[in-house]
Amino acid sequence: MIHLPVLITDLGLILAAAGITTLLFKRIKQPLVLGYILAGLLVGPHVAFLPTVTDKESIHIWAEIGVIFLLFSLGLEFSFKKLVKVGGSASITAIVEVVFMLIIGFVAGKAMGWSTMDSIFLGGILSVSSTTIIIRAFEELGVKHKKFAGLVFGVLIVEDLVAILLLVLLSTLAVSQQFAGAEMLVSILKLCFFLILWFIGGIFLVPTFLKATKKLMNDETMLIVSIALCLIMVLLAVKVGFSPALGAFIMGSILAETTQAERIEHLTKSVKDLFAAIFFVSVGMLIDPRILVDYWIPIVIITFATVLGKFLSSGFGALLSGQPLKTSVQTGLSLAQIGEFSFIIATLGLTLKVTSDFLYPIAVAVSAITTFTTPYLIKSSEPFYYFLERNLPKKWVEGLNRYTSSTAGITTLSDWKVLLKSYTFNIIIHSVILISIAILGSKYLQPFITTNLINGNNGIILSLVVTLIIMTPFLWALAIRRIERKAYSHLWLNKKYTRGPLVALEVFRISLAIFFVCFLIFQFYNNWIAIGIALVLIVSGMVVFSRKLQSFYNRLESRFLLNLNAREAQNAQPEILPWDTHLAELTVAPESTLVGQTLIDLSIREKYGVNIALIERGKIMIPTPGRDERLYPNDKVMVIGTDDQLAQIKELFEASVDEKSETDSFPKKDMTLQKIVINTSSPIYGQSIRSSGIRETTQGLVVGIERKGKRILNPDSNMVFENEDIVWIVGNNKKVPELLSKPQ
Repeated sequence: MIHLPVLITDLGLILAAAGITTLLFKRIKQPLVLGYILAGLLVGPHVAFLPTVTDKESIHIWAEIGVIFLLFSLGLEFSFKKLVKVGGSASITAIVEVVFMLIIGFVAGKAMGWSTMDSIFLGGILSVSSTTIIIRAFEELGVKHKKFAGLVFGVLIVEDLVAILLLVLLSTLAVSQQFAGAEMLVSILKLCFFLILWFIGGIFLVPTFLKATKKLMNDETMLIVSIALCLIMVLLAVKVGFSPALGAFIMGSILAETTQAERIEHLTKSVKDLFAAIFFVSVGMLIDPRILVDYWIPIVIITFATVLGKFLSSGFGALLSGQPLKTSVQTGLSLAQIGEFSFIIATLGLTLKVTSDFLYPIAVAVSAITTFTTPYLIKSSEPFYYFLERNLPKKWVEGLNRYTSSTAGITTLSDWKVLLKSYTFNIIIHSVILISIAILGSKYLQPFITTNLINGNNGIILSLVVTLIIMTPFLWALAIRRIERKAYSHLWLNKKYTRGPLVALEVFRISLAIFFVCFLIFQFYNNWIAIGIALVLIVSGMVVFSRKLQSFYNRLESRFLLNLNAREAQNAQPEILPWDTHLAELTVAPESTLVGQTLIDLSIREKYGVNIALIERGKIMIPTPGRDERLYPNDKVMVIGTDDQLAQIKELFEASVDEKSETDSFPKKDMTLQKIVINTSSPIYGQSIRSSGIRETTQGLVVGIERKGKRILNPDSNMVFENEDIVWIVGNNKKVPELLSKPQ
């Protein structure tokens, strides 16, 4: 008898349970995540009357792979450029929410008598909302076009990055078991250093590689390469002391900047869905129902704290950032849940063995409850706003409106702000690059050269020279390159008293470059003479080869910016956001009444107050279309309007088939090829195809006539039906009998 490995048996059991619960939860229109957790509970060790997974260690390995692909998928949706474009409102809202929820979670845990570590992890679990649940709820409720939805998506992007930071900080805290400020600061700086380094290196190398191999990349190859890149970054992250999840997230965010992002997301979706299902099932396997019964009071308290705390904190954050009261209320109620990142943080506590056994199932229970409440909270957010507006003191409402108006549109930047922002980016980016080159040169290049090429002191000198040559373009960019010439010249010429700070900035840049040269040489020699010689050589080289260095660096910078902006250039869309109106994308459904009509006939602006900014038709972009432009099926139309205006026009664009009359629509399966035989008593005998009314009666076409053994394909519409003609009709098989019974 063939013996089946336990791992395959367990995997089959997990997927069978997940499949059944998935169908059930699809049927009752509930999130699949909850179905997976229920499946894990059923096949876990705590339910005795069903088959149970036996090899838990192997399942934990599968689950860890699930976390990797889940974070890789979130990274593909994240994009660092989206984070930059999120704007102040989403950033302020997210930061206020996270800080408040960390405090609320910690205080709630301590109030219930939990340990310090349990309380800290509870704060982390409650601080991040669920992207998956919110997107699903928005799609079901049809509110993705509303203004507050854009703010919520921006908050979720910031929260993703904050969650990654929390994973690193909580790992450090769990290992040290104390609040060591210096250690925390080192962890944050280390994370920032590697995030910048990986982002710069990834954007420079990965899109270039994908572009060079584009012709060789079919779907199979692209899938393999994408997963390979993900796992390589996982290895790098683990190598420098971070979690595998961080590496997967970073590679996902790098690939999100490429022109292949949508394709990669589509190809890896099935892999992600498979392993994510195993992860969520493993989450359910760790739940002990008895713990849920014993801790029902903490579950109720934490659920209440989550909903109320997230509503107040994110609503207050949105108000603080200058959003109207209505948008703030809708944002606060939309974010009132926890989800996938909360499971990952809870899993981290269990893996590091620093949290109690009860915390994990409590987090899952709270997530399940808040998942059910989210759609109802989003739906009730607008009525609740009107309730607040009626009952709040008028002075408060007027004050909030004045504050919102005063913070809108503050975009002016002084020359000093422009200059300092550019200098800061220049210093941070090139400092990271120079430090990484110096460390790589001393730790890897020098041992390789002295071991395989030249032994002894000559090998060390060669390693130092090669590393210095590689560093030279970046030293030039850090110390000498002119940045924001226009702002710099304004400050230098127009305000003489600002020359002192400008000179100080230049001196600081040069001093920093000298420091990095000294840092490199100290990796090889502890000798001031060597440092002096190297400095003279570097300065001389940068002066003599200044133009060549500038040309070389400009090519590097151009390649980086080209890769960084490639996806944005491919999907370019205008940014037009006046007052409380906003930009939304609507797709013209094939069955919509808008199809084929010109913009002047539709009079959308006159009827609904909505402006059409752009029409995207395949690869064709039509900005500010003219009055004679027509709309065609599947056109993507960028429209500008308020929430109420967009809600009205959305129905026109997405008209369903059900709205049409029965004579205009029938199931696809009813469209068939049928044969009728004409005789002298047939209703259409002696009539032409055009005058017979076949098209109107059968919703079909005459595609062939067989007459006296001769076959006529696609006959002319003026052809007259004769006795014993065999007519072939493509049409509604339920309507063709009406043709035969039509009165003469």
